[in-house]
Amino acid sequence: MLVILDWDGTVCNSEARIVSCMQRAADRVGLPVLAPEAIGNIIGLGLPEAIQSLFPEAASDQRHKLRELYSEEWLAARSEPLPLFDGVLETLDQLLGGGHQLAVATGKSRRGLNREFVEHGLEGLFIASRCADETASKPDPRMLRELLDETGCAVEYAVMVGDTVYDLEMAASAGMASIGVSYGVHSPERLSHFRPRAIIDHFSELLAWPPLIP
Repeated sequence: MLVILDWDGTVCNSEARIVSCMQRAADRVGLPVLAPEAIGNIIGLGLPEAIQSLFPEAASDQRHKLRELYSEEWLAARSEPLPLFDGVLETLDQLLGGGHQLAVATGKSRRGLNREFVEHGLEGLFIASRCADETASKPDPRMLRELLDETGCAVEYAVMVGDTVYDLEMAASAGMASIGVSYGVHSPERLSHFRPRAIIDHFSELLAWPPLIP
């Protein structure tokens, strides 16, 4: 089975940092400082799409400047690596030990994802990955289709795991099974709209999903 993972909010506990960096960047560019809930709602989208959703009234030069300042704030906040959610490393090891393959489909940039792979020593765990700055942003299914093409995996032998409706809508559009996680930014009620095969409360519960049991 090919297990395709979202990153922020599913593997990595990054919501608080994303929110604070966006708030500081917006303040610097003269845009409204939005509530954490509003910013959390767009986690998972590519950065241009997220900014467009948050600030549709902003001029194009303001949005461009906000992208620059957000990246600047993110780099400034990198004194400590972001934590992975509890149970992630052990679960990934068990999935690989059970003969499954791992991939990532994320709204992060390629540079950002590669940096986190290195910081957590995860470079060799994933057979493939796609980032929002090298393909279409979620919920477009293009990144999932590209991952299937790259790995040679049929869609019926793959599952998308994510914490947002963007992840699950993307999977549904690709004809792929999905699993939602309840501990991320979108509620189980919102996730259930896209009929995931399961909604789990802890990353390790992936191991209890029947197709992943050795």
